[in-house]
Amino acid sequence: MDHPIRWQHFEPATRKAAVAANRPILLLLTMPWCQHSRDLLASFRDPQIVRLVGETVVPVHVDAQRRPDVDQRFGAGTWPTIAWLTPDGETIAKDGWLDVAGLRDRLEWLRTAWQRGERDIRRGLRDTHARRGEGPTPRQGRLRREMIDDIAESILGKYDAVHGGFGDGTRFPHPEAIDFALIQASKRGDPRMADVVTRTLDRLLASPMHDRVGGGFFRFSRTPDWQSPNFEKLLDQNALVLRALLEAHQVFGNESYRDAAAGIVRWLSTTMLDPATGAFAGSEHGGSDQFADTAAERAARPPATIDRTVFCHANALAVSALLKAAAVLEQPDWRAQAMATLRFVLGNLFDGQDVHHYWDGIYHLPGLVSDQALLIRALIDASQNTGDADLLLPAEAIAARVLARNKAPTGGFHDALDDRQGAWPARRRNRSILDNATMAESLMRLSFLSRRPEFRREAIAALESFADDYREYGYYVAGYGRAVDLVFYEPLFLTIVGDRDGAALQELRRTALATYVPSRIVQTLDPRHDPILLARSGLAVEAGPVVHLAVGDTPHGAARTPAELLAAIEAIEAERRAKLA
Repeated sequence: MDHPIRWQHFEPATRKAAVAANRPILLLLTMPWCQHSRDLLASFRDPQIVRLVGETVVPVHVDAQRRPDVDQRFGAGTWPTIAWLTPDGETIAKDGWLDVAGLRDRLEWLRTAWQRGERDIRRGLRDTHARRGEGPTPRQGRLRREMIDDIAESILGKYDAVHGGFGDGTRFPHPEAIDFALIQASKRGDPRMADVVTRTLDRLLASPMHDRVGGGFFRFSRTPDWQSPNFEKLLDQNALVLRALLEAHQVFGNESYRDAAAGIVRWLSTTMLDPATGAFAGSEHGGSDQFADTAAERAARPPATIDRTVFCHANALAVSALLKAAAVLEQPDWRAQAMATLRFVLGNLFDGQDVHHYWDGIYHLPGLVSDQALLIRALIDASQNTGDADLLLPAEAIAARVLARNKAPTGGFHDALDDRQGAWPARRRNRSILDNATMAESLMRLSFLSRRPEFRREAIAALESFADDYREYGYYVAGYGRAVDLVFYEPLFLTIVGDRDGAALQELRRTALATYVPSRIVQTLDPRHDPILLARSGLAVEAGPVVHLAVGDTPHGAARTPAELLAAIEAIEAERRAKLA
C-alpha cells in the first residue's frame, strides 16, 4: 500500500543525501508481525506529520527482521523504535511507540535543536564516543564452573513459582532458559530446576498462548499469567519451544508435551511450509478474529497474514527441531522434510562462500554470525541424524569463513561484516553474547566431529571474552551458560563405525538419538565414504557396526547392540551425575 511519506532505504546513497542536505535522519525500525509497528506507520500518515517529516528529516524505514544488524546498532530492544540520527549516522535520541501528538512534538523539537545547536549536538556526541573509548582493551577472563551456578541462580531469582516463566509484566516462554534448567535438573537432580521446566511448560500449554486449533505458540503474553497473548507466531521461537517440549517429554514422560510438540510440527507443515521450495515462512500474525477458538470459526473469517520471507537462522532452527522431533517421536517423514528444507537453505542462502540472512526470490545480507552459527548447527544435526559425514564439509567451510571475517580483536565474533561501503560508522559492529554463545557451541561440536581441535580453542576464546560481564544479562544468557557448561561437562561422543545404509547400524543410530542426554554428539563413519575422518579417529573397523563411546576425548568402551548401547549410556551418565552430587 502506498504511503504519503517517501521512505528511503538503509543504504549509502541515503546517508550521502542526508549529509548533502545537512538533514537529520529519522530511522524507523518495525517488525512485520508487530501491531504497534503497524499502528505507528498509520500515525505517520497524518498530514501534519507528513509535512513535518518532509521539512525536517530524511526518513528511512527498515524491516528489523530483515536487517537485524541495523536493529542491533540503532534499536532500543523493542519495536517499533524511532532512532533520530545525525546526517552521518550518529544517534541523537531514541523513542518507542508515539502517537500523533508525540510524533509532532518530537519532530518540532528535533528541527529546533538541529537548527540552533547542531555544533553542540555534534560536540556532545564526540565527547560521548571519547568517554566510551577510554580505558584498556577488554581482557579475556577465565571460564569457571561457578559461572554455570551464577546463571542458574539468575534463573531461579526471576522464576515465577505461581505462573511459571520469568520476570515481571509481559511473559515470554524463554525456551533457552527452559533448556538450561532441564540440563541442570537432569545432571544434578535439582528439584527446583525441574519445577522451572514443568510449571512453565504446564502453564504455557494450558493458556491461550497455546494455539490448539492451528498448532504452535504465540510470541508473548501481555500479562504474567499467560492469559493475554499477542497474536503473532514466529518460526524461530516455535522451533526453540519445539525442542524444549521434546526434551521435557524425554525426561518427564509427559504426553501433553509430546502432543504440543506434534502440534507445532503440524503448524509448520500446514501453515508455514511453502511446498514449492520446501522452506518455511518467517511469521504468522493477525487478530483475535483470525485465531478464533474453533476451526469452523476460523474458516469463516479472513486468514491470518503470513510473512513468506525465508530467513536463514529461523529455517536452520526449524531443521534442527524437526530432526529432533523425527528421532524422539519416530516420524521419518519429518526427517525427510527437514532435509528438504536444509537443501533449499544450502542452495539459496549459501553461495559456497557466504551465508545470507534472508531470501525473497534472491538472497540478501551476507555474513551475520547468527545465521552462520545456526546453519553450522543444522548441518551438524543433519549429519548426526542421517549418518552423512559429508554434511560437515560446508559446516567447516562456514566456520573457516567466520574465523576469517567475523573474529574480533578482543575475542569472540562481530555480529556482522565490516561496512566496506561506508554507509554507516564502522565502529558500530557489535559482539552479541548470545550470538557468540551459539557460535561457540556450534564450533565445539564441530571440533569433535571434524577432529579439528582449533575450532574448540576458538569457541573457548569467544566464551572467555564475556567471562567478566556475563552477570549483567541475568537469565537472558542461559544460552551462554549452556555453552560454558559444555566446556566442563563434555559431550558424550558416540561414534558408530560401519555400513551407514545397513539396518543394524541405523538401529544403533536411532537408539543413540532417541534418549535424553544433557550433551551428546553422534557420528557415523562408513569406511567406504569417510576414510579421512575414520583415519583421524583412529577407530578400528569390525565385521558389524560398533558404537565407540567417549566423554570428550576419553574413551569409554564400545557397544554392538541397542541394549548394550543404552546400558553403556546410562552407566556413563550415572557416574557423571554421581561426581556432581
